[in-house]
Amino acid sequence: MSRITLDSKCRLCRTEGVKLYLKGSRCFTKCPIDKKGAVPPGMHGIKRKSKPTDYGIQLRAKQKAKRIYGIAETQFKNYYLKAKKLKGSVGDNLMTLVENRLDNVIYVSGLSLSRSHAKQLISHGHVLINGKKLNIPSYLVNINDIISLDKTSIELNQDSLRLNEKDFDAPLWISVNKNKFEAKIISLPNLEEIDHGIDINLIIEYYSR
Repeated sequence: MSRITLDSKCRLCRTEGVKLYLKGSRCFTKCPIDKKGAVPPGMHGIKRKSKPTDYGIQLRAKQKAKRIYGIAETQFKNYYLKAKKLKGSVGDNLMTLVENRLDNVIYVSGLSLSRSHAKQLISHGHVLINGKKLNIPSYLVNINDIISLDKTSIELNQDSLRLNEKDFDAPLWISVNKNKFEAKIISLPNLEEIDHGIDINLIIEYYSR
């Protein structure tokens, strides 16, 4: 399993040329992009000016989406193949699948500092689904599922979680109870709310080659 450190997360953001917010609140205070700009990593980063090919553009769009959600290549491609079998738009189906992941739901609900922190909480058994522990970050939540943190996690993290921030708002498809540190899925993800700068059409073109 690949291991992504804080420094390598910064390199991923610099590679994509934008903030991916992989480090949670640290991205707002200690971000190299804010200080030095989005210079690609490597000793020749500043000199790279070659025009990207269509394939390169599609690849960057796919890599960006994978890195935002913290999903490995094989799993991301499996989501695409599953999205093709579902009714409706392949792009919408793909985004719905990745948004419905438990680690993403924990993050957008404000119950973690970042998606990687959400994965850690889940894998360590600190997350409950309908009152039962679940340690699978890729679990796809269902409507009426109630996601909550256990007492230990609340005691350790309650003051630093995103839901305590003044400007935090959970997505409309999730109802968050800040007092109980729990979130309820009330509908499918509202894709109009998602603003990661992901060009889903380029991703579809990449996998359709």
